[in-house]
Amino acid sequence: MNFIDTHTHLDGEEFDTDRDEVVARAKAAGVNKVFIPAVNLPSVDTVLSSCARYPGFVYPMIGLHPEDVKADWRGVLAQMKARLDADGRPFIAIGEVGLDYYWSREFEKEQLEAFEEQVRWSVESRLPLMIHCRKAQNEMVHLLRNYKSDLPGGVFHCFTGNEKEAAELLQFDNFVLGIGGVLTFKKSHLPEVLPAAVPLERIVIETDSPYMAPVPMRGKRNESAFALYVLKRLAECYGVSDEEVAAATNGNVRRVFGL
Repeated sequence: MNFIDTHTHLDGEEFDTDRDEVVARAKAAGVNKVFIPAVNLPSVDTVLSSCARYPGFVYPMIGLHPEDVKADWRGVLAQMKARLDADGRPFIAIGEVGLDYYWSREFEKEQLEAFEEQVRWSVESRLPLMIHCRKAQNEMVHLLRNYKSDLPGGVFHCFTGNEKEAAELLQFDNFVLGIGGVLTFKKSHLPEVLPAAVPLERIVIETDSPYMAPVPMRGKRNESAFALYVLKRLAECYGVSDEEVAAATNGNVRRVFGL
């Protein structure tokens, strides 16, 4: 049984001492592909170097994370766009992009403008979006509705919402919800929300490693091998086999990312 971790920060310094071992454990667990988002300009290079180190296993995205949007965002995006447009760049998605008003709204306007510009990249390039949204779903949905008929699709990363919020996101065709370790947490309502509101054909698996490790690894550094715990919990929630979850989520990845 093989499956895909659609969101990991394998290029991060948290993995500098044992990256090869992390990849080996992921493959042993059944992970046959991982997708890595850029979050800022320096990370474009670390993401690409990870892909070069593990060809056919690691796939890159390019984007400016909302928490990295500052006053200089226009210049940063200009440099990123040049990388995106360069011949031979193997990016599979625009990400990790979006809105995050959890800690601060200091750069609220800049986040909105940067997100919209990167949404336009997605429309122009036909690359899907990897969207991060925290405490900003109303603003995000309002913006995306302006491009609804033109969007190629994507992932609403780290979905933790309720049935109403799920329905609001699933109105966007060819978008899926990224489900990670939160599904396994004791106080999570996702085990009830997902089967009630989200078809299995609208879900992909992710870890967001090194963050948010699932139970029984909670509190430890997360890694792609732990995606197996998410897969098994999804199978329990939907009342299907592990293999059915793997087949469905792999199919969703093929549909959204073409991989």
